Amino acid sequence: MWRPGLIIARYTLLEALRSKLPWLFVLAGCAALALAGFLRQLALTESHAVQAALLAATLRIAAVFLLSSFVVTSLARETADKGQELLLALPMPRAVYLLGKLAGFGALAVMPAALFGLLTAVWAAPAQSALWAISLLGELWIMAAFSLLCAASLPHALPALAAGGGFYLLARSVGSLQLMAHGNTGGHGTVQQALAFAVDALALLLPRLDHFTRTEWLLYATGDWHGLGLVAAQTGIYVCLLALCALCDFYRRSF
Repeated sequence: MWRPGLIIARYTLLEALRSKLPWLFVLAGCAALALAGFLRQLALTESHAVQAALLAATLRIAAVFLLSSFVVTSLARETADKGQELLLALPMPRAVYLLGKLAGFGALAVMPAALFGLLTAVWAAPAQSALWAISLLGELWIMAAFSLLCAASLPHALPALAAGGGFYLLARSVGSLQLMAHGNTGGHGTVQQALAFAVDALALLLPRLDHFTRTEWLLYATGDWHGLGLVAAQTGIYVCLLALCALCDFYRRSF
């Protein structure tokens, strides 16, 4: 029953290759190297650390943006071309189609994670770069699953991309928001407690992407397998939850 899903995943990868997405990953890596090298010349002290930190941040954002954009535009194009309706007319469950697409996007995420991990190995220890790359892969899987949910739920590509960007920004900054909410002592006590409670509730719902692809792993070699285990646990939980949400919404739709 799952063979059609594997075929859908394979053609999703072929679509990415034909749309020259791998070349965009390569260009993004080259641009990040050039930007980090330029800004290194402007740094007065610790230029090596500045270059590694800027390179890691730029590569992470580029990988998330390119993969999320491809997920949303791929499903939007398939819907507009009526290819999705044609596939759903075949004798297979809708879950096979959606999970096949997710498997294809997940396999595609291996490409930027491996490429950008190799680039960071120029400035960091190979073991720390490997941890960073595996963590980036988990981050990309979560964003691919959320982008799939947005593309399956929202009728147009632009709102889906905006939702994905907002989700990523909140997931990366929720730790800082918690610190500010609990550290703000200048306001009224009740208002402060309500704000802190709201931020804590938001932190329970969102993945802690600020624990993924940490730059200090590359700078100070602080990464370990225990931290990577927590990243892997979050990745598995949120990918499954997001896939289930996408399936629930997908089954409710009428084609």
